[in-house]
Amino acid sequence: MFYAGQFEKVSLPQFAEAVKKTYGDKYTDYQIGEAWENLKLPRRATFGSGGYDFFAPFPISLNPGEGIKIPTGVRAKIDPGWWLGCFPRSGLGFKYRFQLDNTVGVIDEDYYSSDNEGHIFAKCTYAGPGPYVGQDNVLHIAQGAAFMQAIFIPYGLTYDDNATAVRNGGFGSTDKGA
Repeated sequence: MFYAGQFEKVSLPQFAEAVKKTYGDKYTDYQIGEAWENLKLPRRATFGSGGYDFFAPFPISLNPGEGIKIPTGVRAKIDPGWWLGCFPRSGLGFKYRFQLDNTVGVIDEDYYSSDNEGHIFAKCTYAGPGPYVGQDNVLHIAQGAAFMQAIFIPYGLTYDDNATAVRNGGFGSTDKGA
């Protein structure tokens, strides 16, 4: 067993800014504060689980073909030589074809120090019901329910690696200035 990181909440101001930027006026300051207070940090469901479940900070309802960007309120302090891979929960993917838009979220160790505190977002789409879904085609994920899982994964470097750039940002930030 290897230990590779730790989950933390982002600050309330960072979470509030992300929620307002993502959802506009859908949630009041009070609702945002309550959601932040009640955020559950990712955790494994069983002793043998490899993935850490991420939990929805707000209720999610999607019709087939709809997508959503989810500010999780979570950041990950990751040890050097590791990255965090984010995947949809198996049951949601299998039953509902609920998927991450980038297929696998890659959270690098240096994202933790970004201006947004390393806030992990998930951009997901409900592609449509699979063969195991009943008549209701709307996907409902309750506030506090697991919707994504993440696994700490080691990586290696080439012998001639000489990366020196410093990250500041999320989606697509590592190729800026390269």
